[in-house]
Amino acid sequence: MPFSRRDFLKLAGTAAIRPRCLQSLAMADSTGVLCQKLATDPLRPQYHLLPARNWMNDPNGPIYFQGRYHMFYQYNPQGAVWGNMNWAHATSSDMVHWQHEPIALSPTPGGPDCDGVFSGSAVVDKGRPTVIYTGVAPPTPNAPATLRDGVHTWRETQCLAFAQDDDLRIWKKLPDPVIAAPPAGLKVIGFRDPCLWREGNQWMLILGSGVRGRGGMILLYSSHNLRHWTFLHPLIEGSPGKTQSINPVDNGEMWECPDFFPFGNKHVLLLATMGKVHWKVGTYANQHFTAEKEGVVDWGAYYAAKSMLDAHGNRILWGWIPETRPDTDLIAAGWAGVMSLPRVLSLNKQNELETTVAPVARQLGASHEGASLEMYELEAAGQEARRRKEVFEAFRIHDLAAELEIFLMPKSEGFAFRMQSESSGDFANISCVIAPGRRQLRVNNTTASLAQGCGTSVRLNIFVDGSVLEIFANGTAVTERVYQIPSGPLRLILDGDAGLISFQGWQIRPISKNRLTGSFCR
Repeated sequence: MPFSRRDFLKLAGTAAIRPRCLQSLAMADSTGVLCQKLATDPLRPQYHLLPARNWMNDPNGPIYFQGRYHMFYQYNPQGAVWGNMNWAHATSSDMVHWQHEPIALSPTPGGPDCDGVFSGSAVVDKGRPTVIYTGVAPPTPNAPATLRDGVHTWRETQCLAFAQDDDLRIWKKLPDPVIAAPPAGLKVIGFRDPCLWREGNQWMLILGSGVRGRGGMILLYSSHNLRHWTFLHPLIEGSPGKTQSINPVDNGEMWECPDFFPFGNKHVLLLATMGKVHWKVGTYANQHFTAEKEGVVDWGAYYAAKSMLDAHGNRILWGWIPETRPDTDLIAAGWAGVMSLPRVLSLNKQNELETTVAPVARQLGASHEGASLEMYELEAAGQEARRRKEVFEAFRIHDLAAELEIFLMPKSEGFAFRMQSESSGDFANISCVIAPGRRQLRVNNTTASLAQGCGTSVRLNIFVDGSVLEIFANGTAVTERVYQIPSGPLRLILDGDAGLISFQGWQIRPISKNRLTGSFCR
């Protein structure tokens, strides 16, 4: 029997008048029902990070510290829709197998974060992990609102907390914000999501912001001790929005979730606006950033990206995979939001940012089938080509948990690749469309630009996990949500004019026995 949010509220509302033993029995019974529902939901991912239940969004302060990866993220412990933002905490030794820890940061009643602990970053200061995050509270006459999105009116300030143990489970907040207001004279329409780094003998910090009619803006600050900050100037500015919007993020006049880091002899700026994560590659000199190339990190359901360095110095990117179904469906399901798989960042020869899934994800493969041939042999070896096609067509994706690597040579008309249930139709349709001077990758209803022209090969790397598809093709990424429950295993069908150079397929092991990686349902 499904367990709805209404059932939970009804149970909570009557619990106070019951004897304590009956309350415990009732809660245990309803928890068991919810656990069973979550564990058997075929749309719930099995090897991506997500909480045992309820809502999650932005990755916050990912950090590698004393041999463990720590991921914090926005979390609502009270339901499967956005609200009541806390910092949840999960740890891992390898970035793919996760253990949920107690909630790290929660709103402080009467404090500068009383209405929510919003996004931020983590650094290690004198051996101690320290985070700066955005706290939100009601505006006052002396502290006017900085956030008006048509639903909420809040004052945003930047708050600091530091870890009091090596497991990062106990945190102490400073009672007052370290940045209490936007720069004087600047009428911002957003003031949030700090990103931190060390530069010489000082700390640097940027904030997402914007000015109505002027455009998105990244504000730059400096400090010697993380506690007292001086505003310097905008790191970079955008342009006025082309359309009118109540929420300035929707038309690009406010940039949120910035991330900034050196990469080779360049610097990379990431920012989120208009529903996408955008990258800018350029030169950082004299504390100003000049963008030289720009693009989109992921063309699908992917937002609020945050990077970190792994144990080997690789730049790893995390992103929130949002839901694309109504809140009523989220409440009925009891969960919402997924963390992307870890992605390794790189710059190609044109200094364009590209992402691929971190190789560590390969350890999740439980079984493997594949066949390959060198490209120069493709036309001559008809028998081997038939064997590759047979392996491809015989492969099945069970329980919506698999990785695929498909190497294709499209010809004049492109190709269409389908994942199809035996009896319930297409689960996903992935195609390469070739037009004069350009190519496009289409995943169901999402369209992305595909690098390189006709006559070049396409290497597809696809991760299927419940309702999540993470797809990578020649440096282009598309994350898609599919809320279709197939009637059985998915088979693979290749249409169009393309040569199959190689195929590799892996069934993926879940990272827990019951789809629940937390302690809620043990």
